[in-house]
Amino acid sequence: MNTLRINNATIVNDGAQVVGDVLVHRGRIAAVGVVPAHAPAPEREIDASGLLLLPGLIDDQVHFREPGLVHKGSIASESRAAVAGGVTSFMEMPNTCPPAVDHARLEEKYAIAARVSPANYSFYLGATNDNLDEIERVDPRSICGVKIFMGSSTGNMLVDDPSPLEKIFARAPVLVATHCEDSPTIRENEAAARARYGDAVPPSEHPHIRSADACFRSSSLAISLARRHDTRLHVLHISTARELALFDAAPIANKRITAEACVHHIWFCENDYARLAHQIKCNPAIKTAADRAALRTAINDGRIDVIATDHAPHTWEEKQNTYFRAPSGLPLVQHSLLMLLDLWKAGVFTLPEIVRKTSHAPADIFAIRDRGYIRETYHADLVLVDPRAGEIVSKDNILYHCGWSPLENHRFRTRITATLVNGNIVYENGALAPAPPIGHRLQFDR
Repeated sequence: MNTLRINNATIVNDGAQVVGDVLVHRGRIAAVGVVPAHAPAPEREIDASGLLLLPGLIDDQVHFREPGLVHKGSIASESRAAVAGGVTSFMEMPNTCPPAVDHARLEEKYAIAARVSPANYSFYLGATNDNLDEIERVDPRSICGVKIFMGSSTGNMLVDDPSPLEKIFARAPVLVATHCEDSPTIRENEAAARARYGDAVPPSEHPHIRSADACFRSSSLAISLARRHDTRLHVLHISTARELALFDAAPIANKRITAEACVHHIWFCENDYARLAHQIKCNPAIKTAADRAALRTAINDGRIDVIATDHAPHTWEEKQNTYFRAPSGLPLVQHSLLMLLDLWKAGVFTLPEIVRKTSHAPADIFAIRDRGYIRETYHADLVLVDPRAGEIVSKDNILYHCGWSPLENHRFRTRITATLVNGNIVYENGALAPAPPIGHRLQFDR
């Protein structure tokens, strides 16, 4: 479709809500608010009266499992779930099989996405103890960042040698994103749990094993390294109240160190392990109700800059294993916006704050070119939401390859009616486009 007009939408953008029209022409936003009389005639018009129009979400942390782990998910399956959830761009993690720790492996993933992803995409280069040469030759305009696992991870992706860690922070030419958990602390806690429970460690022990202390020790180290080397640091999935003292409530433009929270850490708390067990086992762990409340406050006051998912699917059978065999991670990318809109309905967040943390801030932090806002000349990555309708999560409407969600049987209070990527409708009224167009590789103005 060359030209599309959305009429009478409640546009949520740049901290405001206004009713107006949006004209999309050749994949870009041609007009916002009032469409000029001389504008191109639309091939289709959508009456969005009573609907919310948001910029598409930019999820800065997902695990789509390809290559090597496609029994859990693939770039094709999970990107389709993403656009059904209003996520129009994603940044995917390197701990696949083999891991994306060199440029050849990275480009293989880009090639897959260029064939199958209806969402826009970028991929992190993974750091190891011995791939500094690969990190140093990164073109900052071409990838989202370098990912460091400062805690246990897949294969050789744990960076635990102080010398390479210092060099990565000193010499990375692009944003460094960190997973922060202190491995020695976790190993001590695991040993204590084994001594008490043997192999029958209950799921409720996970936040004590992957403890607040483990998170704080590692986050503190990352921030001290970033300050010493003036690194552009983005700390992923903050999960504790204690860590929040490490971050400033300041405009993103004034920060060299930013922080992300994930939807599951602001939705669930430790009381949910009794009901959901290993379905909500993830790293870092979902912790106390007090931690959850502190994260919500930090999102509103600006200490937390981004809300993402850390979408990480596993099969249902894998999740039924005992504690030390059940993998960590849960599928979320199809439902993150609906979760946040439920919290809006509950008075936790405003609509402009949700848009700021899921679209504007990721675009600004990663310097993504022409995305993340509803602005003239920007790519038309848009989401239409009906705030009056709802939907129940069921196996019939879950698009994750793994086929399950910890949110099954939950009734959301809003519904996504359409998602546009680069001006193309890729999801509408509960269905993906029959052959959705392919998204674009994200570009960065750095």
